[in-house]
Amino acid sequence: MIKQSKLSVQDICIIAIMTAVTAVLAQISIPLPMMVPMTMQTFAVTLAGILLGAKRGAVSMIIYLLLGAVGAPVFTGLKGGLQSLAGPTGGFLLSFPVMAYIIGKGIELRKKKGMFTLLLIVGTVSNYVVGVAMYCVVMESTVWTAVTACVLPFIPTAVIKAILAAALGLRLRDRLGSVLQAVHS
Repeated sequence: MIKQSKLSVQDICIIAIMTAVTAVLAQISIPLPMMVPMTMQTFAVTLAGILLGAKRGAVSMIIYLLLGAVGAPVFTGLKGGLQSLAGPTGGFLLSFPVMAYIIGKGIELRKKKGMFTLLLIVGTVSNYVVGVAMYCVVMESTVWTAVTACVLPFIPTAVIKAILAAALGLRLRDRLGSVLQAVHS
């Protein structure tokens, strides 16, 4: 028997809010060489995982990708369309549901010592792995070129964004406890 998980109105609303937050934070972008901008999207993805947990965090990112895929201007630079997902940076976008799921699983397992930190790191790394793989395919580049363009320049900001998103997300979880408890049950 397959267990069906139903979304409540409250679930749908908080998922929609995190989808919208991601679309807004995507517009905070600093262009860098090699076609890969530094954006606040991963901050939003981390926050979605922390606030919504694994499944609902992933759902919020799937909705974000679907909105962008059908042309809604939710990606960086108010872009949308399948070309954004199929381009050199498309792998970073496509990894968002996985990233949110892994980080959300970390928050769900946080009572086990070190699990949240470990899965926060694994979630962030998953973003880079998928992004680098897609960059290599689309740009027909070597892994080293992709890592140089897509990873090395972003390590300091990735660490800062992960720490800030975790701090904010954990604080919001404390403040919104009853609202988020209803969402997670």
